[in-house]
Amino acid sequence: MSNDMVLQKLEGGLLTITMNRPERKNALNPDMVRGLVEAARRAADDPEVRAVLFKGAGGSFCVGGDVKSMAEGRAPLPFEQKLANLRRGMEVSRILHQMPKPVVAQLDGAAAGAGLSMALSCDLRIASESCKITTAFAKVGFSGDYGGTYFLTQLLGSARARELYLMSPVLTAKEAHAIGMVTKVVPDAEIDTAAHELALSLAQGPSIALGFIKRNINNAEHLALEDCFDGEAIHHTRCGDTADHKEAAKAFVEKRKPAFRGE
Repeated sequence: MSNDMVLQKLEGGLLTITMNRPERKNALNPDMVRGLVEAARRAADDPEVRAVLFKGAGGSFCVGGDVKSMAEGRAPLPFEQKLANLRRGMEVSRILHQMPKPVVAQLDGAAAGAGLSMALSCDLRIASESCKITTAFAKVGFSGDYGGTYFLTQLLGSARARELYLMSPVLTAKEAHAIGMVTKVVPDAEIDTAAHELALSLAQGPSIALGFIKRNINNAEHLALEDCFDGEAIHHTRCGDTADHKEAAKAFVEKRKPAFRGE
């Protein structure tokens, strides 16, 4: 279920999840975090969802945690309660990363702190030219959360992750693209259309095969070579029995574009 701070729209197999606090550049607060975890679980579990577009409202992705709210001096919670709350919220990154469905992050305005961490948990990131990207944590006295250190290390390697976390530079979209942090950069006026078209193309693709591709790559992050070979062999064989594979083979012979149904 969605709430006012996390909007969900399912159309053509594509679930668009929108963080909706534009007046705060979609900074995370407890209600938004709960909504994001619920939306991610829905995306993973709903068979009608074949791909996900993850974005922010009002021309910005997410600037991370609501630092202003943190600084307002609310009654402090015990360490164990703060730890449990944070760990529950971080599940959104794990679910987006592990679900057997492709996830596209639309980065515009700013992607910082936990916002960047969530974007890094997605499979593809498409950014507008004016987007600013930064880990940000060191500048506010935090070490990082929502899986950012894991995803950035896996994506770019330990040396680059250390640089981006310890020094916390603000990168342009083109700089982020040059180091492999962003998949594609488009003009600001084209970001909505480009991100939607990319995500929709994945939703209309061979869903079972795309899910296994994602699983194979996730396996490569932690399994030994022989185990990855076994996984590839199992998944490849299973794909061979799908209606989508048979449709693709038939379309190849008939020299036409296949019409995948996710079956």
